Amino acid sequence: MITTAPQTRLSTTQRQVVEFGDGSLLVIAGPGTGKTRVLTERVRRLLSISREHFRVLALTFTNKAAREMEERLDDLGELGRRTFIGTLHGFCLDMLSDRGKPVGITSTPQIFEQFSDRKQVLAEAVAADPLLNNELMMAGDTRDRTRKLERWLLAISNVKNHPITMAVISDPLERRIFDAYNSGLKASGAYDFDDLLLLAYRLLTENERIAAFYRRLYRYICIDEAQDLNEAQYAVVKALCGADFNNVMMVGDPNQSIYGFTTSSPKYMQDFARDFRATKIALDENFRSSKVVVEIARALEPTYSVKGQLPINGHAELLVGDDEEDEAKLIADEIQRLCKEGHPDIEGPITPASCAVLGRTRYTLLAVEKELSSREVRYFKRVTSLHENESELADDFQLALRLLANPRDQLHMAALLRRWNLKIGDEMTSDAAQVSALLGACAKKTATPRCQAVSEAINLLSGHSTKLNIKPAIDVLRKHADTLPADDRSAIYDDTEVMLREWDQYLRSGSSQTRALPGFLSSMALGTSQQLKSDGAAALLTVHSSKGLEFEVVFIVGMAEGIFPDYRSQGKPTETAEERRNAFVAVTRSRRLLYFSYAKQRRMPWGDIRMSKPSPFLTQVSAFL
Repeated sequence: MITTAPQTRLSTTQRQVVEFGDGSLLVIAGPGTGKTRVLTERVRRLLSISREHFRVLALTFTNKAAREMEERLDDLGELGRRTFIGTLHGFCLDMLSDRGKPVGITSTPQIFEQFSDRKQVLAEAVAADPLLNNELMMAGDTRDRTRKLERWLLAISNVKNHPITMAVISDPLERRIFDAYNSGLKASGAYDFDDLLLLAYRLLTENERIAAFYRRLYRYICIDEAQDLNEAQYAVVKALCGADFNNVMMVGDPNQSIYGFTTSSPKYMQDFARDFRATKIALDENFRSSKVVVEIARALEPTYSVKGQLPINGHAELLVGDDEEDEAKLIADEIQRLCKEGHPDIEGPITPASCAVLGRTRYTLLAVEKELSSREVRYFKRVTSLHENESELADDFQLALRLLANPRDQLHMAALLRRWNLKIGDEMTSDAAQVSALLGACAKKTATPRCQAVSEAINLLSGHSTKLNIKPAIDVLRKHADTLPADDRSAIYDDTEVMLREWDQYLRSGSSQTRALPGFLSSMALGTSQQLKSDGAAALLTVHSSKGLEFEVVFIVGMAEGIFPDYRSQGKPTETAEERRNAFVAVTRSRRLLYFSYAKQRRMPWGDIRMSKPSPFLTQVSAFL
C-alpha cells in the first residue's frame, strides 16, 4: 500500500510511476504534469514500504525543486533523513568531501564558481609560461587576447565535460593550456564546477570499493530533469550504477532541453533507455496551464502531446511597441490594469507577484525594469543562478570568508587587496588562525570604516571554523551600515539578508558536510542555499532563470527576429532547435494569461537604432493572438 500525504491525489499514470517496483524507469514528463509531486511520492513510497535501512538518492536539476521535495517529505520525520535530495553537483561535492582522498581531495573543495575568477587563474598561468604567453600575444590587441583566453577557458571546460570522448588531449598546445590552468587552480587550493563531476567520475571508476559502498548505501536513484544531462553527468550516473545496479528512474522532457551551452543534450535520455533497458511511461496531462497556453506550446512544438488539461480558456495577446520604451510601457500598463481589474480565469486578486516578465537575454529586460521602477511597481530580477551583491561591503566580506576558509587562496587575497587599494605582495599564510590578524593589519593600513568593519566581522569568526555562527559577523556589518546614507544602508541590509537566508538553508540542509565555513562557501557556490523570494514583487527573469517556475501571468518580451530566436542560432539547426525549446519553456511558465511583445525599432547595446521584424515564433502562434 502506498503511503502518501493526505492531500496528495495522483492520476492513474502518475500512480503507475509511484508504484513502479525494482528496475529502470524512464518517465517522459511534459510541463505541468506534476513531476515533482510524482518524484516526491515515489521517494515516500520507497522509504515507507520497507523497514530496511537503505537510502534513496534523489537528484534534481534545480535547488528549488530539491527544496520543494524536502518540504513535501517533511512529514516523514526520521524516515526522511534516509534521503539525499539535491543536485548532482551537490552529491559529487559531498562524495568528494567524504571520500575524495584517492583523487587528491582531503577536505571540502573550495570552488571557483565565477567565470572571472577562472579566467584570472588561466591568465596568470599563461603569463608564467613563456610558450603559452607568446601564443597569447600573437592574438593581437588586448581585446583579441581576452577573447582568445576565453576561448581557451571554454575549451578546457569542454574537455572536462567529456570525460569519455575527450579522455585524451592529443594536441600538445591544448594539453599544455589544460595543465597550466589546473596547476593554477591547485596553487590556490581550488577547483571549478567541472572538476566536481570529473573527479567524482574518476573516484567511482578507479576505486571499485568506494563505488560499491555507494551502491549499497543507495538502493534507489531518482533523477529529475534528465533532458539537461551532459556527458560528464551521465558518466557519473553510469559509474555510480556499475554493471549490475539498475534501480534508476529518470524523469525529463526532451522539449525542455535548453542548456546546450553546458553541452547538455536530451540524447542521454535515449542512451539511458538503451543502456539500462528502461521501461517508459509518459506523463501527458497538463495540470498547470490554460487551454490557450497549451495550444500555443503545441504550435511551437508539434511533438508535445497533451491528453488531459484544465477546463480553463485563458488569454493570449500580442503587444507591439514603437520602440523598447513603448514596449515596456505597454507591459507596465497591462500589469497595472490586471492588478486593478483582475481576470475571470484567475481566482482571487492579481498582484505584481502573480506576474513574470521573461526575456531571452538580460538586455531585453532593461527597459521594462526602468519603466516599472518609474511607476514604483515592485519587482525583483534574477538573470543569473546566483545572487549578485549590491554593496561593496558584502563583496569584501565574502572575499575575506574565502581567505579564512582557505589561506592558500592567492587569487582572492590579491582581489581583496586591490579593492582596498593596497600593494599586492607576499601576504599569503598557511595558517587560518593568522588570516584574521593579516586582514586586521590590512584594514588598519586603509583606515576606512568599511575595511575595518570587514576585519572586525572576520575576527569574530576566526578560530570557530568548525562551530560556525555567521550571525554575529552579520550584525557587525549591519552596525556599519547604520552609519551610512539610506541607499547604501539598504543595499547592505539586502545583501546580508540574502546571506542569512543562505546560512539558514545551509543549516537545515540534509548534507553530510560538517557545519563549517568551507561547506557553507561551497553551498553558496553551488547555489544550494539560493531562494527565489519575490516578497510580493513582479519577476524579471531570463528564460533560463525561469526554468522550473510558474506564474499566473507571463509576458515574453523582445519577440523579434535576431533577439528571440537569438541571432547566433541563424543557419545552425542544433541551435535553432534549442531556441524553439527556449520559447516552449517560456510559454509553459504561464498558468493562465500569456503576452508576447516586441518593439518596431530597438536601440542596440552599441548604440545603433535598428528596425525589427516579428520573431518567426510569432508566425507559428499567430492564430491564437
